[in-house]
Amino acid sequence: MNELIGKKYHIGDSAFSIQQMRRFGFSAMPRPHSHSFYELYYLLRGERVYFMNGKVYTAQKGDMVIVIPNDLHSTASSQVEEFERVLVHVTPEFLPAEDRSILQLPPFRESTLLRAPLKEQAEIEHLLLQMLAECREEQPFYPSYVRQLVLKLLIRLHRMNAHIPKSAHSDHPMHQKVSDITAYIHEHYREPLTLEQLAKIFFISPAYLSRVFLKLTGFHLGEYIRVVRIREAQKMLRSSREKVHLIAEQVGFEHISHFNKTFKKLTGFSPLHYRKQHKDRG
Repeated sequence: MNELIGKKYHIGDSAFSIQQMRRFGFSAMPRPHSHSFYELYYLLRGERVYFMNGKVYTAQKGDMVIVIPNDLHSTASSQVEEFERVLVHVTPEFLPAEDRSILQLPPFRESTLLRAPLKEQAEIEHLLLQMLAECREEQPFYPSYVRQLVLKLLIRLHRMNAHIPKSAHSDHPMHQKVSDITAYIHEHYREPLTLEQLAKIFFISPAYLSRVFLKLTGFHLGEYIRVVRIREAQKMLRSSREKVHLIAEQVGFEHISHFNKTFKKLTGFSPLHYRKQHKDRG
C-alpha cells in the first residue's frame, strides 16, 4: 500500500484538528472506535466503505461523512482502493459560544452521510483547503480565522441538508444486508443471538456472514452483539438505580460473572465503578 499523508494540524489540545491524506491499495481501520468530538470526513476522490451508527455506507467523491461523539465507526476500502480525503475533528468548545447550538441541528444530531451536489462540492473543498492553508502558514490570528471557516462549513452543511435527498447506504446488496442485521441486533439484543441463528434468519451461510460482517464493520459478529449489550448497560447504569444483576439480565447476559468480565474488558471499569464515576460527575 502506498500513501501520501499530510501533516495533522492541531489548534488547542484537542479542540480542532485537520489532515489531508491520499492512499493507494486496500486499507482499513485496525479497530472500530468512538471519540468525544465530531468527525467530518470529506472524500476528495475514490470510494470508502464507512460503518457507523449500525449502518454501512459507501462514500464517494463529494460525500461528507458526519460522525457524532461516542458513535462507533470504522472505514475500509471498497472495490475502488485509491482514495483521498480531508479529515476534521472539532469539539463544540472550538466554536464561538453563541454559535455552538448549530451542533444541535440536523445533520449533526446523528451520524450520517451527506451527498453534496456538484455546485456545493467546490465550496466545501475551498473551505477545507483554506483551513489547511491557514494551519500550515500560521499567519496572525489564524486560529480565529479557522474557527470562522469551520462555522461557515457547518452552516453550509446544515442548509444543504434541508435540500438534498436522504443518502442511500450502498448499492451493494451485502452492505444493506449487514445494515439490516445490525438493526436486528439493536432491536433484539435482549434475546439469545448466535451467528447460526442470524445467518438462518437472513438466508446467508454462517461462514460468509462471519467473513463479510468482519470486513465491513471491523467486528466479529459475536463481539458486536456484546458491544451493543454493554453500551445499553452503560445507559442503564447512568440513568437508573436498577441492581447490576438485573441490568445484566435485561441486556441479554445469562450470567452476572460473564457480564462483569465483559463490561470491564470493554470499558475498563467494573459496572459499580462505572456507575459511581458517572454519579460523581453528575
